Amino acid sequence: MANASDHDPDQLRSFYQAQLPDPYPIYRQLRSEDPVHWSDLIGAWILTRYDDVKAVTNDPRFSSVRAHYFMDQLPETAQQRMQPLGHQLELWLIHLDPPDHSRVRALVHKAFVPRVVEQLRPFIHKIVNELLDGVELAGAMDVMRDFAYPLTAAVIAELLGIRQADRTQFSQWSDNINGFVGAAHVTTRQAEKAQRSMLELMEYLHTLIEARRHSPTDDLLSSLIAVEEQGDKLNEEELLALCVLLLFAGHETTANQIGNALLALLRNPDQLQKLQQDPELTASAVEELLRFDSSVQRLGRVAIDDINICGRQIRQGEFVAAMLGAANRDPVHFAEPDTLDFERNQNNHLSFGYGRHYCIGAPLARLELEIAINRILSRFPALRLGTAEVEWYDNFGQRFLRALPVVF
Repeated sequence: MANASDHDPDQLRSFYQAQLPDPYPIYRQLRSEDPVHWSDLIGAWILTRYDDVKAVTNDPRFSSVRAHYFMDQLPETAQQRMQPLGHQLELWLIHLDPPDHSRVRALVHKAFVPRVVEQLRPFIHKIVNELLDGVELAGAMDVMRDFAYPLTAAVIAELLGIRQADRTQFSQWSDNINGFVGAAHVTTRQAEKAQRSMLELMEYLHTLIEARRHSPTDDLLSSLIAVEEQGDKLNEEELLALCVLLLFAGHETTANQIGNALLALLRNPDQLQKLQQDPELTASAVEELLRFDSSVQRLGRVAIDDINICGRQIRQGEFVAAMLGAANRDPVHFAEPDTLDFERNQNNHLSFGYGRHYCIGAPLARLELEIAINRILSRFPALRLGTAEVEWYDNFGQRFLRALPVVF
């Protein structure tokens, strides 16, 4: 596989910045003309058809062990300095294959089953109402800064038993890590910021874990420590990596999805009005909003053998970008895919992935989206965009807004 560092990062950045306002036309073109596309810009295969994306995400011939893909893009001297960051990424659940993946996932899965997640509903309602109370008199807010990020940080912190005063710091750590793992072409500066944030977050968590060892509570962290102390299921390195990932993924991706969902609503006033008139549509609206503009746009895999997909030969060791955002707009599976339709039938979107790596936090993300959208629309029925243009972050793996100004 061509090394991504061999390509012009400025050319790469220019290309992706041009697609940020609306990547779906280029997805549509690729899906129609070259659905298994080799990209010289990123040194990887890009898959855009639903069936191919779904198959690859659960095919054992494609490995999730891909942390090296990020590190290989750095100069050799930087790779040596960034070894702590690379090692931590290797331990993330999303970067593991069975049997390690199966073992670690089974330990945390019970915390995110719908029955347990439902117990968080009163807490989520409380935080949502407090955040909306805080902006009501102003008559305006930035959805991302004033609502989405504080909400998701509070929820994942509650789950892990983290103090309220520390939640703002988590957002900064999370942003720096996301800037590295979501980049189409990583830079040494991004890696340095990510490593610094990763190490600071781990130090914080280590202190918290030691406190829980002496004084356990009924939070998820105490439960995971109890498992780790059994010695044969989870070691301390894995425990730390799992907590880092939960804080990062549970906070970042759900907050970004709230922003994407509200923007889609405000740009589709017919569906917004339909939902306001019939709140019973909320569950199906959440699924359609997830499909329509997913905050997670791709999943990465590495071929562990030579594999043929639709006549294209993918070689062992080559990187594959399975584009969830493109798959969710495939007309073979979704009628009028570019239309937001809250009464859509058979909405089997791939926004949470598929198979053994299906997003473990999906029930929690759905609950947060449901409550957030429902309460915002009921509290602020005259909600409208506060700007003609919105700005998107330059991030290949995720699609999310820098800000979402609204007035009510």
